[in-house]
Amino acid sequence: MSKSAAPRRVGDKEALAVNTNIRGSAQKLNLVAALIRGRKVEDALNILTFSTKAMAVDARKCLASAIANAENNHNLDVDALVVAEASVGKSITMKRFHTRGRGKSTRILKPFSRLRIVVREVEEA
Repeated sequence: MSKSAAPRRVGDKEALAVNTNIRGSAQKLNLVAALIRGRKVEDALNILTFSTKAMAVDARKCLASAIANAENNHNLDVDALVVAEASVGKSITMKRFHTRGRGKSTRILKPFSRLRIVVREVEEA
């Protein structure tokens, strides 16, 4: 009497990768995610590799993980993969303080973001 397997969160021809602790704001990460939405995986990797934005490094790692999941876990063809979804959300926020003059202090918020990438196998027409 074991517990039943959890249902898949994506479709049959899809693979998923989630990075939950990316250091930086969700707004900046969403700019990078917008560059790769709907593109072929090969093009998306090239865009992220040569992007000047610092968040592109973590986004590239997450995309590479999604590709590896598609190939190894779901037996999908890597050459036919497309970035179906690249969604960004807020994660934790570290609170720090900075001492100021006259015995006062101010808050420093250090946000983290989460990135969810879904790749889908499409048949070429």
